[in-house]
Amino acid sequence: MDSNEPALPLVFVHGMRVSHTMWQPVMQAIGTRHPMAAPDLPGHGARRGEPFTMPGAVAAVAEAVDELGGRAMVVGLSLGGYVAMATAGSHPERVAGLVAMGCTALPRGLFGATYRGAGRVAARYPKGVDRLSVFSFRRALPGPLAEAMVAGGLNSEIISDIVAAVAGQDPLASLAAYPGPVWLVNGERDRFRRQEGRFARACHQGRLTILPGRGHISSLADPTAVARQVLDAAAAATASRSNPTPAPPDRPAVPKRGPADRLDGAALPADDAA
Repeated sequence: MDSNEPALPLVFVHGMRVSHTMWQPVMQAIGTRHPMAAPDLPGHGARRGEPFTMPGAVAAVAEAVDELGGRAMVVGLSLGGYVAMATAGSHPERVAGLVAMGCTALPRGLFGATYRGAGRVAARYPKGVDRLSVFSFRRALPGPLAEAMVAGGLNSEIISDIVAAVAGQDPLASLAAYPGPVWLVNGERDRFRRQEGRFARACHQGRLTILPGRGHISSLADPTAVARQVLDAAAAATASRSNPTPAPPDRPAVPKRGPADRLDGAALPADDAA
């Protein structure tokens, strides 16, 4: 990329029940060259008290993209990844590239029922789930990263609505509707890898990356490595605009799953599942 060319804007989308602050370590590692934004989704952070809906979440991301000039790479983890995919499918002209982390599972069947049940528990005992979440984040991540996860406050009472909203969307259709480059990133021990092959095949320009030894939240344990991956994706997305002919999807073999990670493979509080 030419050094005089404006750097591609980046929009980061947070996970369930946390806020935009979870991305601060990664954004700090990226530095100042790329314009960046990290909006709070409805019901989270500064927008606590608002109802969560998928259209409302997509609108929040699209607004952040517009504030950065109307086109950006969108990066999301967990719930943020599902919202990012929905945004790309709904507004492909606004999304220059997509990095979707920890969100290649379809919340259907027994898997979906498990999380709907956990959501009902969280709605009934939100303060207890918030406390358990703080404990779990601090066990799964180094200190400063764990504090970034909780700095904007937690809101577990909204989990049930989020699970229903994610279950009501079709992420495979969103990926199929988006013609741009997609990077699917999963921790080796992440339970949200379940249908990663189907998600990769749904992409027009898809790449699947597995982080060895990482789980769902611990995929953020090295913010410098995450920043480097985002920057590499941004550079590739910028180059693809200069050469618009789509490259064949890069679908490397998926490593065998490792044993379940005790923290990242646990129920909702440690997972940031959504």
